[in-house]
Amino acid sequence: MLQYVANGIVVGAIIAVAAIGLTLVYSILRLTNFAHGDFVTLGAYTALFINLGLGWRPAAALPVAFVVGAALAILLELLVWRKMRQMRASMVALIVASIGVALALRNLLVFFYGPSPQNFQQPVQRATPFLGLPVTMTADQQFALVASVVLVLAVHALLRYTTLGKTMRALSDNTDLAWVSGIDVDRVVTWTWIIGGGLAAVGGVLYGMTRPLYPELGWHLLLPLFAAIILGGIGHPYGAIAGGFLIGIVQEVSVYFGVPVEYKIAVGFVAMIVALLLFPRGLFGEASYR
Repeated sequence: MLQYVANGIVVGAIIAVAAIGLTLVYSILRLTNFAHGDFVTLGAYTALFINLGLGWRPAAALPVAFVVGAALAILLELLVWRKMRQMRASMVALIVASIGVALALRNLLVFFYGPSPQNFQQPVQRATPFLGLPVTMTADQQFALVASVVLVLAVHALLRYTTLGKTMRALSDNTDLAWVSGIDVDRVVTWTWIIGGGLAAVGGVLYGMTRPLYPELGWHLLLPLFAAIILGGIGHPYGAIAGGFLIGIVQEVSVYFGVPVEYKIAVGFVAMIVALLLFPRGLFGEASYR
């Protein structure tokens, strides 16, 4: 069972990294971004392009994937989201637009790479004991876990100890008050997209290091991402982290108890429902962070 818990921690850590960006965008822009999952896919295929074209290991492509995800997020902010906010578009219109963006990104990947699953080209890895514990992980799993934890700690430091993090918390709490207080709202929004899009793309690379790549990867991962942020408390980045780990562990451990692999995602949602019956507003209890 410890092996399944370890597998769940790896998956949960990756979900947490990707979920942070999703919940940050919601907390500051009040946008439920259904295209976020396809940013995850974009990051994975960016690493695949570099892996096949330059022969780099996927881990070396992480900075490039972050830049690609952040650049696309900024481009969409300038071309789509900012214009829709200026037109005071409704939440339904924003959701429909995000679905349209998701479909466009997914079909572009299908056009260039085809619909078949692909894998990174690298030597076959053997699972080895991790930190002397009675569990084994491949080198890529170990790297994905360590990298995810480092990124989570970096986001924590950003939100708690930097001026940008404080302005992001202020904007999340009260947009109008932040505006009249002299905060450069457009700058904070831009950085929110940079962090959100970049982390989603990095999460895609890490997820692709443990799973085959296919164009619907991010779309299928989007449901656990939403489950994580709902479980942790919508709009709360620390809740998204906790929710990501819980969803990942519950999904993987369910296989140990005989749940077929194809149904383990459903188990994560059952756990979310049970938790919400006990904590209706999520584990962290508030929709904003301070």
